[in-house]
Amino acid sequence: GHERGAFTGATERKIGKFEAADGGTIMLDEIGEMSPGIQAKFLRVLEGHPFERVGGNKPIKVNVRVIAATNRDLEQDVADKLFRRDLYFRLHVLEILVPALRKRVEDIPELAHYFLRQYVGETGRRIEGFTDEAMEQLIRYRWPGNVRELKNVIERAVVLCRGRMIDQSDLLLSKLPTSGSTGAIVDVAGASFNPVSLADLERQHIQAMLDHTSWNKSRAATMLGIERSTLDRKIRRYGLDRDETS
Repeated sequence: GHERGAFTGATERKIGKFEAADGGTIMLDEIGEMSPGIQAKFLRVLEGHPFERVGGNKPIKVNVRVIAATNRDLEQDVADKLFRRDLYFRLHVLEILVPALRKRVEDIPELAHYFLRQYVGETGRRIEGFTDEAMEQLIRYRWPGNVRELKNVIERAVVLCRGRMIDQSDLLLSKLPTSGSTGAIVDVAGASFNPVSLADLERQHIQAMLDHTSWNKSRAATMLGIERSTLDRKIRRYGLDRDETS
């Protein structure tokens, strides 16, 4: 948050996310992508220290329940000095591991119908459901991008569908392998295994994905199962170049 006049364009006071969530819950996604400076500030708030709005000097204290999500291995990031050890243990109170979407097939129809209702409501399209063939394809697909990919696939299908039911032809699915399937970037059991760090492996995978999508960052982010802003940060972190070959 910030005070009025704190910087150019700050025409009025703005309440920050933590202050707005006082007495409630705040959900922080992609917690592993925080910069070291933000991690330090975040830790102070979690430990109960007061904070101020930008341009202000009034201490603010909040009582907030924090739910943090990440698809990164934070223990490995701590070992690689990419994530603060003290912040990791401060967050690691109750851990809930959510399996990949392909490992909970029974959730796919329910999620698909949920997103269908959402986008039908937003667009006003008269679409009643999925054909049996379309639903079978959704269930059999491996979903390398997990729920985010499913959401985007349904949104696209609602836009493209010309009938009352979404059919196979309305579903645009990638041919990318999942991270644990045959054909992934590194075959650990193969004779040509080349030991590399997780950071190097991630860099190679993101570069390959960008090349595959002709540097369509929105599409690449969807296939990777991350936000577009997260992909931009990773591109800057790894110094990826459009002319670089993977």
